[in-house]
Amino acid sequence: MNKKRILVYIIGLLVLALGLVLNTKAALGVSPIISVAYCLSEITGISFADMTFLEYTVLVILEVIVHIVDYSKKENAKRPIKNIKKVLVSDVLQIVLSVVFTRFVGLFANLIPDFGQSGYMVRISVLALAIVCTGVGAAMSLDVRIVPNPGDGIVQALADHFGKEVGFTKNCFDLLNVCITTTLGLFIIHRVIGIGIGTLMAVLFVGRVVACFNRFFKKKIEALI
Repeated sequence: MNKKRILVYIIGLLVLALGLVLNTKAALGVSPIISVAYCLSEITGISFADMTFLEYTVLVILEVIVHIVDYSKKENAKRPIKNIKKVLVSDVLQIVLSVVFTRFVGLFANLIPDFGQSGYMVRISVLALAIVCTGVGAAMSLDVRIVPNPGDGIVQALADHFGKEVGFTKNCFDLLNVCITTTLGLFIIHRVIGIGIGTLMAVLFVGRVVACFNRFFKKKIEALI
């Protein structure tokens, strides 16, 4: 495998992990995809990195189930799976990726200070940087087509299963995560945790950052494949 491709992939994961952590540190609401993990981390006291790994493991299991169902009913599948073994290997490798990725998350979470007591403009600036990093990191790690982040992998699996566009499926999945996070907070400790303006901004603008990055750099990255 091309060394430059691997380097871009690793840098992308690092930047993505940095973006997700900065989103939490801005104290304006976390990214939807990790809102459930953040909420449960705050409730249980389990580290954010470890809870994110648990969430990603659940997403991979769901992804495997969706792929097996699609393969077993490939005659009626919206987008039939031709090589189930290759797909399932890619799914399982996402768990290995999650171990590495969540260690990056834990490292950045320990190194970066909380900005909850900082001025509003400082927190908005941190949030803006978080959105840029999340979008750029996601684009870099996806464009090289190695192993997707579980959050992206489950969205792709669901999009294929229902025959919908990835963007639409992503929005629905984000909304589902926000609903789950809100429900957990209200039922367990009677308040919402992790949902705020930062969550909304992430939903609206991370995709735009991905699109902008790909417009200028995707062809250059694909040339490495």
